[in-house]
Amino acid sequence: MKTHFAHPFDDDKLKEECGVFGVSGVSDAANFVALGLHALQHRGQEAGGIVSYHPDSGFNSARRFGYVRDNFTKQSLMETLPGELAIGHVRYSTAGSKGAAIRDVQPFFGEFSMGGAAIAHNGNITNADALRRELIERGSIFQSSSDSECIIHLMARSLQRNIPERMEDALRRVEGAFSIVAMTRTKLIGVRDALGVRPLVLGRIEAGGWVLSSETCALDIIGAEFVREIEPGEMVVISDGSVESSFPFRRKASRFCIFEHVYFSRPDSILGGRSVYETRRQIGIELAKESPVDADLVCPVPDSGTPAAIGYSHESGIPYAMGIIRNQYMGRTFIEPTEQIRNMGVRLKLNVNRALIKGKRVILVDDSVVRGTTSRKIKEMILDAGAKEVHFRIASPPTAWPCFYGVDTPQREKLLAATMSEDEMREHLAVDSIKFISLDGLYRAVGETQGRKNDCPQYCDACFSGEYPIEPADMIEKGFEMKAAE
Repeated sequence: MKTHFAHPFDDDKLKEECGVFGVSGVSDAANFVALGLHALQHRGQEAGGIVSYHPDSGFNSARRFGYVRDNFTKQSLMETLPGELAIGHVRYSTAGSKGAAIRDVQPFFGEFSMGGAAIAHNGNITNADALRRELIERGSIFQSSSDSECIIHLMARSLQRNIPERMEDALRRVEGAFSIVAMTRTKLIGVRDALGVRPLVLGRIEAGGWVLSSETCALDIIGAEFVREIEPGEMVVISDGSVESSFPFRRKASRFCIFEHVYFSRPDSILGGRSVYETRRQIGIELAKESPVDADLVCPVPDSGTPAAIGYSHESGIPYAMGIIRNQYMGRTFIEPTEQIRNMGVRLKLNVNRALIKGKRVILVDDSVVRGTTSRKIKEMILDAGAKEVHFRIASPPTAWPCFYGVDTPQREKLLAATMSEDEMREHLAVDSIKFISLDGLYRAVGETQGRKNDCPQYCDACFSGEYPIEPADMIEKGFEMKAAE
């Protein structure tokens, strides 16, 4: 089996846990799902899986490590996934073990008295440890280390009469964030948690089929029409070409993840009726208003810093330039990272446009600073190329708190902003200046013109503020200390 290694210089970004996609009412639904997962590959590159249903062969599944393009484009594999109903999942592990464990790859499948069901989950269950202990004590046998498997076991123990009702019953026991795409023999099901932390959208295929997806960009790839977002606390059940909506969970004020706007979602997606690209450009505009500096060039740290750099340049009047060039062919499955390769630093992935940079005062615009390791290496590359000054402008507030809702975040003590002030970060990175967008500035950029409502924030911004809308019960049990109330 081919072993996949994470790129040795990709560990200084926050990682989404996964993306989910489902299709019903079209021939060869699994092929549509494979295309959708390809469009969602940025949400998880570790592994992917597809489950389909056909009346003659029943449920069929395939789970593979690596990229969608390397696995689910093979005709021999896709022929084993027939049917007009299929769901899929791309994974980057957060909860559960790291590394090569095919049993952790979703979708998960369960056979119940009324038939089988498969489930794909984006998010994180914050009381999974407690649920798992309880279920094991009651006789459940777990096949994976994933928190998502708890949902299948809770469904199996439910006394409700059909699978959608069993799913409702199970999810009432679950705390945390979830966007779920599930399927039975005849139904495609989509659910979001009551706060709507993670995204899920509904689309329609011209031929009469329906689509559920983590992002709208995956609808585009199959030519589906965006219908609407699944609302927080909503469950949709799609069968016989119709969509039934219900709200089984008590509705609350939405707390959608604001970092989806900053980094996770693709720039060609639509979130909350707003273009992600335009929001990121607006972040750059706000950042230029808040933190101007005299310089010669505005350069993005590719690719995630590009829209914000364009906005910063437009607002400041300082020319935009591609001072750093990204190697588009540097994948996550390079060679095994020896010490010699690691010492080459980010040069394997990024290279400085020396002729452009030499003698210039450069503003580098990046989406975030997590550990700061990559920022230091990029700064060194820019100075080695002859830059006169280096100024960092960061398109998000300081990331000072871990996320427990489906994002792979380092422990708090490893987050640079958790242990250093802005001035200390400037000294640590040895740059001429570093400035982050304010939390209010970020809120203005996403359309909240009055900024953040501190008594009732419009988004989940726990990674910046330390204010968790859902108590991370398992982590508190392990000793995590919540931010003291002000």
